[in-house]
Amino acid sequence: MTHVASPEPAGDIADLVRSRIRDVADYPKPGIVFKDITPLLADPSAFQSTVEALGSPWLGASPAVDKVVGIEARGFILAAPVALALGAGFVPVRKAGKLPSAVLSRSYALEYGEATLQVHRDAFAPGERVLVVDDVLATGGTVEATTSLIREAGAEVVGVSVLLELAFLAGRARLEGQDGFDVRALLTVSD
Repeated sequence: MTHVASPEPAGDIADLVRSRIRDVADYPKPGIVFKDITPLLADPSAFQSTVEALGSPWLGASPAVDKVVGIEARGFILAAPVALALGAGFVPVRKAGKLPSAVLSRSYALEYGEATLQVHRDAFAPGERVLVVDDVLATGGTVEATTSLIREAGAEVVGVSVLLELAFLAGRARLEGQDGFDVRALLTVSD
């Protein structure tokens, strides 16, 4: 399967997410509008609905999802409960220097700098099916680096599920060169 535009999620979940995310201007630097998800996380009903919606396309998949990857840091908050809901293991992808054992590393450009992500070399068994969960798909660099790490470790990326996609930054287009998984967003912002 290639990257196809996923159908727009049910209006209820998109509306719920939209209502619980606040914009913070000029953070972390002037000109950036930060999408703060803490109001969503503080609302237990909204948080539960969000977790269910992030994992539902892969619930009951055959073959099943073996691992769910969360990308540091807000991705951890969303991915761990999705992993539990899917009956899968959780794997953190962290910033450089944060993991205690042998790692695989991938550097990439951010919209406001450069970063390196790492995962433990033994985080995946060969052929395991992996879902990537994160809070925001922006330029796609973080997700692209993460999917490259998963594949380097010998696992298969089956999907990417994000809370929010900033479509004007074209992250989905950046991922289209990698075949084999679907990209889904609960809410897409066009501007």
